[in-house]
Amino acid sequence: MIHSLFLVNASGDIFLEKHWKSVVSRSVCDYFFEAQERATEPENVPPVIPTPHHYLISVLRHRIYFVAVIQSEVPPLFVIEFLHRVVDTFQDYFGVCTEAAIKDNVVVVYELLEEMLDNGFPLATESNILKELIKPPTILRTMVNTITGSTNVGEQLPTGQLSVVPWRRTGVKYTNNEAYFDVVEEIDAIIDKSGSTITAEIQGVIDACVKLTGMPDLTLSFMNPRLLDDVSFHPCVRFKRWEAERILSFIPPDGNFRLLSYHVSSQNLVAIPVYVKHNISFREGSSQGRFDLTLGPKQTMGKSVESVLVSSQLPRGVLNANLNPSQGTYTFDPVTKMLSWDVGKINPQKLPSLKGTMSLQAGASKPDENPTINIQLKIQQMAISGLKVNRLDMYGEKYKPFKGIKYMTKAGKFQVRT
Repeated sequence: MIHSLFLVNASGDIFLEKHWKSVVSRSVCDYFFEAQERATEPENVPPVIPTPHHYLISVLRHRIYFVAVIQSEVPPLFVIEFLHRVVDTFQDYFGVCTEAAIKDNVVVVYELLEEMLDNGFPLATESNILKELIKPPTILRTMVNTITGSTNVGEQLPTGQLSVVPWRRTGVKYTNNEAYFDVVEEIDAIIDKSGSTITAEIQGVIDACVKLTGMPDLTLSFMNPRLLDDVSFHPCVRFKRWEAERILSFIPPDGNFRLLSYHVSSQNLVAIPVYVKHNISFREGSSQGRFDLTLGPKQTMGKSVESVLVSSQLPRGVLNANLNPSQGTYTFDPVTKMLSWDVGKINPQKLPSLKGTMSLQAGASKPDENPTINIQLKIQQMAISGLKVNRLDMYGEKYKPFKGIKYMTKAGKFQVRT
């Protein structure tokens, strides 16, 4: 299965390595570095790179590449999913998954990797179980370990590991019993010059924070479950019941976990939350160009569009931009030619606009193509696909828990061509 794991930072340095079987030389990463050089963007490095004796399977998270070395044929998605679990575990333990956090907690990192893989095969990847095996680091615990020479490894086997529900430990008790669910949707879209949608799809997740006493059995039903396509579940979900009734039935893990992720790809179901009116023009032989951009909300069901950030990579010939925003602030980097406009919240009564001129190099020819506009945004209390939770019921326990559902839509790769 997985022979070795290398962690590579943004500068291309290997700052941590772990081997489960035989030690694999660092030189195997040269194939990865070659692929990295050929890629135009950091996320464009191929996830699977074949080499004469190995396969390199990698994911990029938080500007760190997690590169797994495989010697035999393995389903690549199996390894990619495991690498994402490793990142999520680090984030859960250390708050952030950065190079500094990993180096500061290097002992805990090696202990976790030792428990998560056994002889190269995934063993314990559930956060609840890992936290019983290896206590999360705290300042006090770190000081005690330094003085006494002890480790964070627990004394006993996790109780959940031996039960039929290995993701939940036994004997959980809370004074406040609560279950909160976040429905977060990310819209990826490409809009052409005339405003028509070329491609649009939604990647959605339902994240849960469940703090309930005992061994509760939950059911979650939706108003319109047929919307959900290409669904991936947490192991706790009973798949047969979902197939038969389109109801999520599960005994939840304790704490934070991702209940499911889904995909909505049919374009008639994907609403575009903003429209852009643009006029970006360069005249042949002129040293000036025109920049005119207006944003407005669209199909947002009355919800406000917030945290809007517009960015555009202007052509190389642009020396400077003299623009006037009606709202927010803009910056232009004359070296990278990157224009960023921090709009904030869109007011439908007074639409934000950015207008002005661009100075071009004297004698330079007209740019071959107009720049594309990238948009980031957030819409609170709305799932852009129209997905709605109908009800959440609990069985197996007598108390009444607090329940809450929150919706959010944000932009993933949202691009407007001009």
